[in-house]
Amino acid sequence: MRRNRLTARLVAALMAATPAVAVAITGGAAPTPPTPAEPVLQTFPLTAWRDEAVFSGGMRLVAGRAGARTAELARRATEPFSLVGVTWSDPKAVPAGAIEVRTRGAATGRWTSWQRLETDNPDASAGAGGSHVRGASDPLWVGPSDGVQARVVGAVLPTGLRVDLINPDARGTATVPGAAGLVPVAGEAAGREERAGVAGKVALPLRPVPRMVTRAGWRADESIVEEPPEYTGAVQVVFVHHTATGNGYGCAQSAGIVRGIEAYHVRSKGWNDIGYNFLVDKCGQIFEGRAGGVHRSVLGAHTLGFNANATAVAVIGDYGSVAVPARARAAVAQVAAYKLGAGRNSALGRVRLVSTGSDRYPAGKAAVLYRISGHRDTGRTECPGNSLYALLPSIRRMAGAAPSGLRYRGVNAATRRAGRYYTKGPAGPAWDLDTPTRMLDRFEVWVDGRLAAAVPGGHRQAPVRLTPGEHLVTVKAVHLSGRIATTSAKVVADAVAPAFTRAPLVSLREGAVGATAPVRVDWGLSDTSGVRSVRISGETLTGAARGITDTVRLGAPETWSVSVTDQAGNTRNGAVTRTPVVLTEAGAPRTGTWRTVRDRGHLGGAAGAASAAGSSLTWRFTGSSVALLAARTAMSGRVRVYLDGAFQGVVDLRSGEPQYRRSVWTRTWRTSGTHTVRVRAEGTTGRPSVVLDGLVYLR
Repeated sequence: MRRNRLTARLVAALMAATPAVAVAITGGAAPTPPTPAEPVLQTFPLTAWRDEAVFSGGMRLVAGRAGARTAELARRATEPFSLVGVTWSDPKAVPAGAIEVRTRGAATGRWTSWQRLETDNPDASAGAGGSHVRGASDPLWVGPSDGVQARVVGAVLPTGLRVDLINPDARGTATVPGAAGLVPVAGEAAGREERAGVAGKVALPLRPVPRMVTRAGWRADESIVEEPPEYTGAVQVVFVHHTATGNGYGCAQSAGIVRGIEAYHVRSKGWNDIGYNFLVDKCGQIFEGRAGGVHRSVLGAHTLGFNANATAVAVIGDYGSVAVPARARAAVAQVAAYKLGAGRNSALGRVRLVSTGSDRYPAGKAAVLYRISGHRDTGRTECPGNSLYALLPSIRRMAGAAPSGLRYRGVNAATRRAGRYYTKGPAGPAWDLDTPTRMLDRFEVWVDGRLAAAVPGGHRQAPVRLTPGEHLVTVKAVHLSGRIATTSAKVVADAVAPAFTRAPLVSLREGAVGATAPVRVDWGLSDTSGVRSVRISGETLTGAARGITDTVRLGAPETWSVSVTDQAGNTRNGAVTRTPVVLTEAGAPRTGTWRTVRDRGHLGGAAGAASAAGSSLTWRFTGSSVALLAARTAMSGRVRVYLDGAFQGVVDLRSGEPQYRRSVWTRTWRTSGTHTVRVRAEGTTGRPSVVLDGLVYLR
């Protein structure tokens, strides 16, 4: 966190000294347990010198550019460490020069190049009082190391200057038994009471806490935290920081870096706990920072003058010029939306806060800040780095957005037709949206303006029970920010199967008769939501179909199964079985003059012919449908048909083309019964001859 100032490069010197080793506090084991002798903290006092050319103890004075001089501490071997910083006695003092370090890798034995430590706004916390609080640079993560060298360029150095080395995996790092790694923290207690009685019998799910590594997960040393957490009012602002610890780390090392920062803040700077409320690594992992409950407004030590009613999230690394990974940006937005949304404060808005005292806003002065602000907005610091600071507008938009792209995916076991969904059972509206789950609070399902169900933000479907009829079902997505989006659909609930207003009926129809006879199968249907489809004898028809034509083999029983499905998926089944039977003219009682004519075109190779008016044939049968069979020619006359003694009409058998075995007249009944059909030749002038093959009826 470097100050924006021109650093004077003047003569200064540091004296090598025997390191003061801190006493390690025993605790839980680290992933690779070091020896018990390895300390958590090693300190090396640094003493400034004036104009001597060469000093004892490994210190030497070398000329710098433009007459500046550098005090340089000789390389020295150390116990293992992974994080290095420089501290001094007065927490309000600011080094006037540059502090640089280099370290030796424990695995390679190679020394790094010189790296500058951030020293701007060193006491950015006001998180603890007392004489033990020290000023400090930001720490630098260097990975497993066993050697250090330090130098200072400048004219005025604060007193009590020392190098602090932190080993976050030493046995002195206490642990709390429990799960490690990414684990969800406890639910939001404040939300339980608020949501318990909402919408009568429908309980809203607890507001989700971002998935994060808890203090137990990153193995916080709870033994060094002496004072209980303090709490303030609802979070009004989220401050974004970077840790300035460097970017050369793997995300598997992030928990160790957080442990190192905790040890540095407490053991080196003299604070009560880690200063930040949350930390985020470059892979987007979120870490619980200061103890007290992530769902509560814990007073942190992060932004001098503005710690109250605020929270801070620090991105692990240095983002002065390095690009910020998208996953880290998304994690910052998630934390900000979670904390601000809990108090219904818009992440897109601003807030007026009164400073308790910083180097930019004296005590009592008001500042109008974005709800998501950078550290530099309240103090004279480069934090959170130019790259990260430039992303704050997009982070605000992400944190304060309404859910986007909310749309219906369908309704479980339902079909969609003409803008409506039809379901026969409990409805399960399903949806999709573009907003990632991590940014969502919950989903609500409203039926005709009443809350019917609520599910967590990770769900994409919710069951609701609908009364019969048409309903407006609205899905409401609630963002962590509190903003909402809705999508609606009309859903028809129908648990009643279609009804046959006319049961399936098989009728003989006009047409050619040979080995088979032509028939038609008809039915009548009624359904409140409409018929979707009809399936009959293996063939699927549209819902509008009310009959089919077919043929049936003479003398063989045939069954027609009709299965009707409505728009909601309810099904009704029906079936009818019929057998076609032939009654020839040879066995029919007759009047008048008839002769037998033979031709392969006639049914059975023979038919009865008459020319005299009044000649008749009579058949008696028991069935549900009947058809008269005759031949048609250009010279055929007409016949009169009687059913059960009642005249039915005249059938003209004339045809331009010869036709044999034709069904020329039919009748059908709903139920089977005994009937008599009599056919009488009319003796038509000029064409008196008629040829009859017999009757076909359905038994």
